[in-house]
Amino acid sequence: MEKCRESGVLCHISSLPGKYGIGSLGKEAYRFARKLKRSGVKNWQVLPLMQTGYGDSPYSSVSCTSGNPYFIDLDLLAQEGLLTKEELLGARHAPGQVVYGSLYNERYVTLRKAFARFNFDGAEFRAFVRSGVAEDYALFMTAKRVYGENFLYWEEPLKYRDPAALEKLRTDFHEEYLYWNFLQYEFRKQWNALKSYCNSLGISIIGDIPLYVAADSADVWAHPELFKLDRELRPTKVAGVPPDYFSETGQLWGNPIYDWDAHKKEHFAWWTNRLKDALSLYDVVRIDHFRGIDRYYEIPAFAENAVKGEWKEGPGEALFAGIDGRGRIIAEDLGIVDEGVVALREKLGFPGMKVLLFAFDGNEDNEFLPKNIGEASVCYTGTHDNDTVAGYVLTLPTEEFLLFRSRVAKALEEQNVYVRLGSAPKEFSDAFCRLALASRARLAVLPVQDLLGLGNEARMNYPGTSEGNWRFRMEKLPSGSVMRKLRHWNKLYRR
Repeated sequence: MEKCRESGVLCHISSLPGKYGIGSLGKEAYRFARKLKRSGVKNWQVLPLMQTGYGDSPYSSVSCTSGNPYFIDLDLLAQEGLLTKEELLGARHAPGQVVYGSLYNERYVTLRKAFARFNFDGAEFRAFVRSGVAEDYALFMTAKRVYGENFLYWEEPLKYRDPAALEKLRTDFHEEYLYWNFLQYEFRKQWNALKSYCNSLGISIIGDIPLYVAADSADVWAHPELFKLDRELRPTKVAGVPPDYFSETGQLWGNPIYDWDAHKKEHFAWWTNRLKDALSLYDVVRIDHFRGIDRYYEIPAFAENAVKGEWKEGPGEALFAGIDGRGRIIAEDLGIVDEGVVALREKLGFPGMKVLLFAFDGNEDNEFLPKNIGEASVCYTGTHDNDTVAGYVLTLPTEEFLLFRSRVAKALEEQNVYVRLGSAPKEFSDAFCRLALASRARLAVLPVQDLLGLGNEARMNYPGTSEGNWRFRMEKLPSGSVMRKLRHWNKLYRR
């Protein structure tokens, strides 16, 4: 990130409009980039691009280096001669929220039709397969397709990755193996083209990687020695966070905990390679749950909630010994943060996050108040784990609303942001967007839902729940009037 003041918009690929049930890397993404350019926005932030797993969460995947096949644009495949007009018509969905069940049942069928016409003897594709970029993913998904179930229940030679068993899988089901390579090849080709286009417009892509990986994943299957597992490869400890302002019983994520001693013995090679891959996909990377690098919270594997966990020392700055992340990494330092997290973040030179929805509790020392936000920060109105600003306002009882409004009005006055607040939720959306842009933070990022003034029907995620999340999708791209408003704000607040 440059040291000049900039703005960004947070909009996941899945939230883009389109004809096929979920946002893609096709023409709507390019149109959105052009709208950002015309509005003076220099950063487009997305959520993790990985293939989603249980609960449809981009923070839970079969592989931490995979790309989501749902994001492969079908029209671009048709331009390559891989899909027919009739097949495109059959893949259409009505506008509205993402329906993952339908996508799961239909999209892979369509993608297999494209693969059936694909020349997998081409030099470029063969080089991609030889590079090994998708090797563990392709083997894992092939085994999933053939044997199903969690990898814990596969036959032992395959479960424990006996070389002969892996070669037999690759040989006996070679076309299936190539199909999963094909999906990653097409995803990366389309993503790299979109990123290059955005960069040509002067727009940087801010990506996002979870700290942890899923238990039933190619990552754990390929590197069990790097996690706290028993002899049967079952997690003995899992990740989460203790009770906080998101949840009274904490959050029990269930991801296996890293064996950081094992990582240290290999000089953090796995993590370094993962981060380098992310830095090749994105211009800037936001590391989710950065606090777990300083100290992490581990919970017994079969606990019912996250109340009874234990804090442990993390790897700290040693984790980044092979990476120069200054200017290219954002630390998600929300939740329970202590002096150790702050010291680590500052030593590494990574900006932290400030979220305005956490600011108005009446405490004048609240670090999220606009007046307390420093330059070395990224300011957000809210995150994917929050309600939208308008949605939050609608949840407030009358007395709380009046108190909240008076506090926001005071902050507006202190920041010389001239907005008169009434009772309309959308007025608060605009006020929060302007407070973020007016703040001293070098980068201010506005979730597209708040830019549009949408209510909680547009909320992305409810932490601690596994159904009904990640479904928000725009029916059309932000209008010209919305983007002109954003352009005016960018000029007004020198971004």
